[in-house]
Amino acid sequence: MAQKSKRSPIEPPRIERRGGAAPFQDAELAVGTSAHYDDPAYYGRAYARRSSDVDYYTDLASRVRGPVLEYGCGNGRISLAMARVGVPVVGVDLSRAMLDDLAERLAAEPAEVRGRVRLIEADMRTLELDERYALVICPFNAFLHLYERSDVEAFLARVAAHLAPGGRFVFDVSMPDPSELARPAGKLYRARPFVYPGMGRVRYGERFEYDPLRQLLFVSMEFEPESGAPSFATPLVHRQFYPRELEALLHYNGFEIVEMVGDFAGEVSAETCGIAYVCELRAAASGKPKR
Repeated sequence: MAQKSKRSPIEPPRIERRGGAAPFQDAELAVGTSAHYDDPAYYGRAYARRSSDVDYYTDLASRVRGPVLEYGCGNGRISLAMARVGVPVVGVDLSRAMLDDLAERLAAEPAEVRGRVRLIEADMRTLELDERYALVICPFNAFLHLYERSDVEAFLARVAAHLAPGGRFVFDVSMPDPSELARPAGKLYRARPFVYPGMGRVRYGERFEYDPLRQLLFVSMEFEPESGAPSFATPLVHRQFYPRELEALLHYNGFEIVEMVGDFAGEVSAETCGIAYVCELRAAASGKPKR
């Protein structure tokens, strides 16, 4: 009786590397923009139930022709959803750990899904591609890692260079909450214990410190394993952009806002937690004649 041949394991997709990361002058910011993404298993577990943005971007992507350029694709929470509905995706991220995890997840997908995703390790402030895209997205607060005006200008210049004529740039950010930014620095805010992947049950808490001059929110996510293993903390730094501030930054970098969506559901209000900005290049910036 002939033995069945064993199926060869599918190799994960190749990850392209384009240039190096633009250096941060502040070491605390360098860590605050990367540490949260060093453990894809925890990251995936922490945001597994977040689905409103997945639905929103997947719907947008399904309505455009050609591939979508996604800045800050991480380990594929949104990229995979788009690819599964037939949309080609070029996913860009600076975190090699997240991209490696996404590549492993892609290896388990059907061939047609794998073939729709291209992965690039690059800094979104410096990436240069030859292609242009009808839709460029930057989901889930990736924009908040642009700490200086020069970072914003560099990134928006790359977005403009990668947009096809008539294309749209869509990103979402959390809206600053003055009451949250006024929290006492260093105070520990406890949350429910949970099971940390590969570590078991942990006690969890967060500390916050807001720098009002630089508009930077420093977060320390603290984990205490109930097994008795050493406690550890993960830093995260987010720039706080107010809506009118973003409107000005976009305008003076050649963009106009055509729609603002509150919490992926409707109009923006004082109770809105996050805003999705739908933008186009202004006529003068895109080279199109004014109507």
